[in-house]
Amino acid sequence: MKRFIGFIKKEFYHISRDKRSLFILFGMPIVQVLLFGFAITNEINKVDIAILDHSKDATTKEIINRIAASKYFSIKQFIHHETAIESAFKKGEVKAVLNFEKDFGKKMVTEDQATVQILADATDPNTANTISNYIRSILQTYTAEVNKNIQLAYQIEPKTHLAYNPTLKSVYMFVPGVMTVILMLVSAMMTSISITREKELGTMEVLLVSPLKPIQVIVGKVVPYVFLSIINAIIIVVLGIFVFQMPIQGNLFLLAAESVLFIINALSLGILISTIAATQQTAMMVSLMGLMLPVILLSGFIFPVSSMPTILQIISNIVPAKWFIIIIKGIMLKGVGLAYVWKETLILLGMTLFFIALSVKKYKIRLE
Repeated sequence: MKRFIGFIKKEFYHISRDKRSLFILFGMPIVQVLLFGFAITNEINKVDIAILDHSKDATTKEIINRIAASKYFSIKQFIHHETAIESAFKKGEVKAVLNFEKDFGKKMVTEDQATVQILADATDPNTANTISNYIRSILQTYTAEVNKNIQLAYQIEPKTHLAYNPTLKSVYMFVPGVMTVILMLVSAMMTSISITREKELGTMEVLLVSPLKPIQVIVGKVVPYVFLSIINAIIIVVLGIFVFQMPIQGNLFLLAAESVLFIINALSLGILISTIAATQQTAMMVSLMGLMLPVILLSGFIFPVSSMPTILQIISNIVPAKWFIIIIKGIMLKGVGLAYVWKETLILLGMTLFFIALSVKKYKIRLE
């Protein structure tokens, strides 16, 4: 019995000296609770919208001021013609556009009814539906206040149009998101475990001291996984098209090129993990736990980034999946070209080069 108690004490001592184990035991649950507590929300907060006001009378100005004063919306811009609506959506500048008809205030008085069109970007159906409901609620509150002292009640008739996903199919959101999660997690995990296994067996050092340069060894180990990940991407897109009737509005070659860039980004991140992790188990934990939560929660896959606290919005900028989801949704659902996603593409490219450079540097340090 004494030996058993002594063994338990020894295990406690080992755990207390292992900082990585302590982080996994205590750090990861804390991070998960904080992320789930702050990131998972069905509410919207300061969503960017645009206004197209054909009337520009006192009534529309008062409604616009009420919407701007709410905590739910931020008026990003005022547009002056219907042709600018599609451009604003494709650039990703706004999530909704309010289109007030001409003579709005006059029609409320003379015809007892006026129309405002709510156009929402339904590439994220849940957010689009929530935006529409919140705007309707503000309009209903306004009409209730206006109708207090009159016998013939004025009515504002909101007409909602959901761009890019009029039927609010959730699959339009999940296919790009699932593709992003799978490519990131599988690619990063495969490379991190593969290279870490070589390090555990002692064969990685043998390869690195061979006539091949370290960068050649790393690239040689990664190339097969590039092809495997591309096959994964193709399978996901094919299933989306033929099983879920997912539309591909944009250029397939651009979609393929952006997917390959993201795959290389994920693989380079896996290589970086392998330089930090000493064992396969550690590499798997870092790949799954360290990447899965940020990819799912901070990428905008399920929950809009704009509704999160400011600190999480800032952190989300270093999550490659956030930028890829913007790109893939733009290409698949909006039919945009490189002119609309070049900034996100450059960010992904910069991250990829950074991960590769840091990984090569760390491998060189191991050889010294």
